[in-house]
Parts: sequence; structure tokens; C-alpha cells
Amino acid sequence: MANWELKSCCNHDQVAFMVTVGVFTVVILALWRTVLLTPFKLITVFLHEASHAIACKLTCGHVEGIQVHANEGGMTRTRGGVYWLILPAGYLGSSFWGMALILASTNLLTARIAAGCFLLALVVVLFYAQNWTLRGLSIGFIIFIAIIWLLQEKTTVRILRYVILFIGVMNSLFSVYDIYDDLISRRVHSSDAEKFAEICPCPCNGVGWGFIWGMISFLFLAGSMYLGLVILS
Repeated sequence: MANWELKSCCNHDQVAFMVTVGVFTVVILALWRTVLLTPFKLITVFLHEASHAIACKLTCGHVEGIQVHANEGGMTRTRGGVYWLILPAGYLGSSFWGMALILASTNLLTARIAAGCFLLALVVVLFYAQNWTLRGLSIGFIIFIAIIWLLQEKTTVRILRYVILFIGVMNSLFSVYDIYDDLISRRVHSSDAEKFAEICPCPCNGVGWGFIWGMISFLFLAGSMYLGLVILS
């Protein structure tokens, strides 16, 4: 039975989970503006664009192409679908995937499933990629995850869960930062939030929607920590 109230917290696994997330957070913030994190930032951009594409497909639209740029920008070209669902899917979807990866890291089986789904997504996106940055990123991470998985199964270097957790934490933090940087701290008229404000009948501008999306993304991050502790209790 799930320990939703987290009684008798915290056991060894729960402490290890919180400490690891804390260490990863400090490392990510310390290396934030270095090239070492660039591939992981671009993976977050990829998940952002992939979320647009998934929302488009789920609402019977057509994905014409996906791009991820070296300057940490991206674009998904769609036709049809439900536009007011496709627009917020990028930021909120990226936050959701961050939460999913964090939770998947709590167990080796779910970490394997997450790695397999991640590899499949990277292979599928190769057919939609419209620039070499995204193609190179996909191929690079396919090789990277495959090597980590091979080490997990064939050697004593068993770090698959930690790699999945790191990608999840990185994705969650970058999603919250990206919403603040793109939608709240400055007003970009071509942003997803501004476009959403134009079609939404609510009296809320792009900055307002950015704040709402940012709060939802933060709740995803906080929820992943809470649910992770419940799973490990």
C-alpha cells in the first residue's frame, strides 16, 4: 500500500534519492553556462519540440518537420490539429517528461523502459528532423544511451538509473528556466504564450500565461520529488 503521508521518512533509498537529486541540481547550476551541459540542454529543446509534435498527432494534425538549433532554439512545423492544445504542449510536455524520467529512475526496470522509450523517440525523430543539429543530437544520444545500457548489463558500471535521473532533473530545471527566460522576464511576440494569448478568450497576456505555465512546471518538479519518495517508501 502506498505511503502517501510519508510516515517514517526517510529510509536509505529515499535519502539517496534526495541527495542525488540535490547533487545533480548543484552540478547543473554550477555548469549551467558551460559547453558541458549543451547536449543536455538541446535534449530538453528536443523534448519540447517533440511534445508539440505529439500534441499535433494526438489531435489528428500532421507534423511536417522538427528542428533543434545549436543556440538552444527549436521549431516544429505542423498542419492541422488543435492549435490551443499544441501551443502549451511544448513547455508543459517538456516538464512532464522531466517528471516521468525522475520517477522512472527510482527502479531499474522502469529506468530500462524509460531508456528504451527514449531511444525509440530519438530514432523516430530522425525521420522528422530537418537540420543536422537535431540529426547529430539524436545519433549522439542514441549511441550514448546504448553505451550506458551496455555497461549496465555487461559490467559492474551500473549507472543507467543515474543517467536517466540526471536527464530528468536537467529537463525539469531547464523547462522552468526556459519558461522564465522566454515568457516572463521578456516579452517575445512570437512566443508560444503570446500566440496562445491571442486565441484564448481569457483576459490574460503572454506573460500571464508564461507565469501559469511556469507554476505548472514547478508543480511537476515538486510532484516528481514527492512521488519519488512515495515510490521508494
